Amino acid sequence: MKTDLRIVFMGTPDFAVAILDAILAHNYQVVGVITAPDKPAGRGRKINESAVKQYAQKQGLHILQPTNLKDPEFLRTLQALQANVQVVVAFRMLPQAVWQMPALGTFNLHASLLPNYRGAAPINWAIINGETETGVSTFFIDDNIDTGDMILQKAVAIEEKDNVGTLHDKLMHTGSALVIDTLKRIENGTIETTAQPNTNELKEANKLNRDNCKIDWNNSLETIHNKVRGLNPYPSAWCYLHNNDDTLEIKIYETHKELAEHNHSNGQILASKKTLKVAVPDGYIFIDALKLPGKRKMAIKDLLNGYEFHDEAKML
Repeated sequence: MKTDLRIVFMGTPDFAVAILDAILAHNYQVVGVITAPDKPAGRGRKINESAVKQYAQKQGLHILQPTNLKDPEFLRTLQALQANVQVVVAFRMLPQAVWQMPALGTFNLHASLLPNYRGAAPINWAIINGETETGVSTFFIDDNIDTGDMILQKAVAIEEKDNVGTLHDKLMHTGSALVIDTLKRIENGTIETTAQPNTNELKEANKLNRDNCKIDWNNSLETIHNKVRGLNPYPSAWCYLHNNDDTLEIKIYETHKELAEHNHSNGQILASKKTLKVAVPDGYIFIDALKLPGKRKMAIKDLLNGYEFHDEAKML
């Protein structure tokens, strides 16, 4: 016997919008959407609304934007929606009072094959670490981050040409189908769960920051190339460019690599009219697209048309 689902959806970025869109396309009843509060952004401090809010407004959905998920007034409002299941995608950690509320549970879609890559940046770290496969998982939320009982998983190949942008889109589409499959099983009473393995040998997806996005030119070709594509287009890999008397902080978006023996020091730049390569221990990293301070992102051929590299130029 089917149970009529009353869904509260929680999410913030574009990744979550695709999931919400799939839920509505399958004619499920969404009684409320919870997303991040509006906040000023950019130089003009213009008020920025989350992607989920913008989409939910167009669909005429009931929207809540609590600043405090433990606030009694918010909890009363949430309870009044009478949801029997909650779906969470790219949102913040929920207090127990929230995730325990619906009778059929609260489940999360996570962009990795759990238990590996728990945390804030699973798509980035899978590429940075040179994985050839990742995926999406649904699980029921518990007290900790990404540790609850597993429902479903689906693997997705990581191709050599993938960056975080292309892999994001693959996982978004696969995740949409997985959420619908999960909802159908809850609806039909056929849900089955599996406890996540308890082991200390797990790969983590720690929050990205300035330090772990910096390129170390003493690393191998593979390590540097994977870092660049694992941070492209966001938040981007960066380093210092020392040229003549200038030291500039630059962002690097696209590279390719060449395995080779050489006598150059790590980080040394070798520029021609068409290419820019950087010496690393086991070869050369060719830079295909970068961004100088105050400039737009550009292909390397465009940079080389008007920028001159000194013989002693280095990446630091």
